[in-house]
Amino acid sequence: MIPVWDLAVRVLHWSLVLSVAAAWLTRHSPGLWHEWLGYATLAVVAARTAWGFIGTGHARFGEFIRSPAATAAYARAVLGGREDRHLGHNPLGGWMVAALLAMVALVGFTGWLYTTDRFWGIAWVERLHSTLSDLLFVFVALHILGVVFTSARHRENLLASMLHGRKRNSDAGHGPTVGR
Repeated sequence: MIPVWDLAVRVLHWSLVLSVAAAWLTRHSPGLWHEWLGYATLAVVAARTAWGFIGTGHARFGEFIRSPAATAAYARAVLGGREDRHLGHNPLGGWMVAALLAMVALVGFTGWLYTTDRFWGIAWVERLHSTLSDLLFVFVALHILGVVFTSARHRENLLASMLHGRKRNSDAGHGPTVGR
């Protein structure tokens, strides 16, 4: 087992999970709790985005955001059952990270916008916030399905890896492992 996910990545990941879940649970009782949870999600997204540029190894966006062509090739390999295992995020997982961070930021931004004097009570802002929240949970579901699928396909527990930060170094007998 080798270290892959540093402490900052893991703390920010689980902080985002908890703050988004708590914001969702308080969505029908708008007020200070819901607002402050929204601000917390925005703070976590800002910290994770910064860490994506200045962080260590597999935390950096440059390590896991691949070109559209490389991502499409990886998707074709997945469909063909012959994708490489990645120590960090695979190309689809990398884009999912970017999409989730963007979605949480948009949900948080539209929530904040709705609290301003200019947009308070404006129906389209409330609908946009609600629609983006629903779309965020579609992305969350896809993320969870991707983790379960990849865990099964490569016979490793990615959930545990996100808790302790380690993954096995080699993929003996299961095809090549890509260091990125």
